[in-house]
Amino acid sequence: MTEERNTARFLQAAALLPPALRRQAEALDRESQGRTEELRLRAGRPMTAVLPEGERPLSGEPVCQEELYAVLEIATQASAHAALERVRSGFFTVRGGHRIGICGTAVVKDGAVANLRQLSSLSIRVAREVRGAAAPVLDRLWSGGAFQSTLLLSPPGGGKTTLLRDLIRALSDGEGRPALRVGVADERGELAAMYRGKPQLSVGGHTDVMDGCPKGAALLMLLRGMNPQVLAADEITAPEDAAALEMASNCGVALLCTAHGRDLEDLQTRPLYRRLLEEKLFRRLVVIGRDGGARTYRVEELC
Repeated sequence: MTEERNTARFLQAAALLPPALRRQAEALDRESQGRTEELRLRAGRPMTAVLPEGERPLSGEPVCQEELYAVLEIATQASAHAALERVRSGFFTVRGGHRIGICGTAVVKDGAVANLRQLSSLSIRVAREVRGAAAPVLDRLWSGGAFQSTLLLSPPGGGKTTLLRDLIRALSDGEGRPALRVGVADERGELAAMYRGKPQLSVGGHTDVMDGCPKGAALLMLLRGMNPQVLAADEITAPEDAAALEMASNCGVALLCTAHGRDLEDLQTRPLYRRLLEEKLFRRLVVIGRDGGARTYRVEELC
């Protein structure tokens, strides 16, 4: 069932391509379609599919710049120029939760990116979710009837966001436990993939999402306005994020976050995370690894 869903999502993402490129994507075998994470379009080079093992060039003519603009027109149902004016962070989310990343020549006004011109490449990230990804670790994140603040750890591309999203869903839907109110600071739109106010990916029935807002500000807004029992955020990197988490923890809210890293020792070498660990904001650490092609999960008690 998961493979069928992922194949359907791939075909939905491929529908954002102009006809010639769409035919190249649809020519992939079904297994590869279900495993494709991104479609990469670079002007002057053939389109590629990004799979877990790396990028695979697709047969066909090199992508031309006009095709890059055509993707934006299809995705937004508007002119490419109007779409580019909406882009401030280099990407936008479309119906279905697919994310389109954009590269080109930036137009800068008052020190901020106001527009992009002369597109050079696009990335269509296929929205995928793995129902049940949380099952191997969920029970070990509870103690005394309470969910314990948890940090998910892996190198880039290790599956942190996928696990985080499914943990949010499981906590919010009350899988095996009472349902919890979860506030999600979704700065990059990767967790819920909001589209016109509705999550395009499963984040549970008791989840409130602050989308497109810097994590530190979003966490505080959720804390003050939505009375969450759990606050979740992907990739804590800034002092503002850490300060907001510390305030939430002091208010009795459980935390669920991710970070880049290999292991606990790696985290302790970085001042931001060392302080979070010293303050005992997190009580569980989930280290995501790989054994062959399968992901592994090691749960450590921090305090």
